[in-house]
Amino acid sequence: MHSNEAKKATKKHSIEMIFYLYRFSIILLVISLFMPSLNPGRITSLINENMSLFTSGISYSSLISNTLRSINLGWVQGETFKILFIGCMLVCAGVIGAVVGGCTSLGSLKLRRLGNVFAIIGNVISLIGFGTIRAAYSQISMTAYPERVNPEIPIGFYIIMGLIIFILVLSLILLIVQPKPSENDEYELQQKYKLFLLIIPFIALVFVFSYLPLWGWRYAFFDYKAGGTLSKDNYVGFKWFKFLLENKATRNDIVRVLRNTLAMSGLGLATSWCSMAFAILLCEIKQLRIRRFIQTFTTVPNFISWVLVYSFATLIFSSEGIISNIIVARGGIAVNYLLSDQHTWLKMLVWGMWKGIGWSAIVYIAGISGIDQQLYEAATVDGAGRFRKMWHITVPGLLPTYFVLLLLQISGILSNGMEQYLVFENPNNTREIMVLDLYVYKLGIGSGKIPLTTVVGMVKSIVSVTLLLGANKFSKLIRGESLI
Repeated sequence: MHSNEAKKATKKHSIEMIFYLYRFSIILLVISLFMPSLNPGRITSLINENMSLFTSGISYSSLISNTLRSINLGWVQGETFKILFIGCMLVCAGVIGAVVGGCTSLGSLKLRRLGNVFAIIGNVISLIGFGTIRAAYSQISMTAYPERVNPEIPIGFYIIMGLIIFILVLSLILLIVQPKPSENDEYELQQKYKLFLLIIPFIALVFVFSYLPLWGWRYAFFDYKAGGTLSKDNYVGFKWFKFLLENKATRNDIVRVLRNTLAMSGLGLATSWCSMAFAILLCEIKQLRIRRFIQTFTTVPNFISWVLVYSFATLIFSSEGIISNIIVARGGIAVNYLLSDQHTWLKMLVWGMWKGIGWSAIVYIAGISGIDQQLYEAATVDGAGRFRKMWHITVPGLLPTYFVLLLLQISGILSNGMEQYLVFENPNNTREIMVLDLYVYKLGIGSGKIPLTTVVGMVKSIVSVTLLLGANKFSKLIRGESLI
């Protein structure tokens, strides 16, 4: 009896290990969809080398964006790329089936077996897609001008197809070795796995838009020009890192830009309490209509672009604006306040607060609504006035929220944004208004120094993470609470 139980335990452990390998392979398969270097649909040099399999399977226009001239000249047939698009689309659709199988593998026995069926069907569809891609390659290789289109089967074709076949084999094995579910078994998923699957789409978005772009840091180690490629020929190692430190002009620019960035961010940190104070005062207005009007009036500017804000500023503060017209009407001389380089940091602070204070107050208004009303009632009984209620109940109730937002603001102290400073910049105030994000934009897009801007961006990211960890540690020492 003990030997039978040991065999069952060993079999169960083996099945779980296969499931772990199965899920890991599916994760690799999903990641490969977004890696251009592994795109099995790049069967000719005409297709953009930066296009991933996912893009090839959902956007036909992107797939043929570089091939229209070749199609018009008769080098390749338009039907070939339609076949290629169908093949890529089938592979992507099949991967969805595999993902469903991987997700359901976290459930009950009955749900796992259903997931294996989904995975098998999805993998078969993907293999049909690979056969379709192979057919498109055969058509291209038999054109009258193969030397002009350079047909070839990319290495990603064999890697992804091999991964799909491996997952298919694992799905078949699991379908065979798993015990059959009983009649009372249900399609059930544990609560913790339900919550995990709900958050997966957001994790995927964070990975695609926040972590996957870090692959672009490799440009910092190459002498790259826009439109070129990365190879051993233009690999320069730490050349641009040394250039950033050794070149006097660049070093002076960085110091000046950091001064502006830290000054404006410092002013933002020093006035970060204003949103909380505004929310408290707003909630003290007893007339509901007036409160809603003020809240709406102060929130709307957040949805106005900085271009429109600058247009609004021009109508008021330019040499032909309202203020200048009033001065001229009284016998004075028109003044263009927008071109002045005086108090640039304070001007940007005021415009930023005008645009964002209403929106920032929403979080604190929500926090105020969550404070226990019995505290206010008890304070009223004790004879506390409105100001004492605000100071001893509302403010302490909002401090945890304030410190969390403050930590996040400290971590982004080098990220002021770019739009505001770009629209308000002019030759007179460019030295005071140039922040790090705007400097990186002008250096990369304006001057074409992409490797150098990549180095600056890397340093900025490292410093931001360091500041976040430092502020988090400081908060834990002082308040006993931390964000991370």
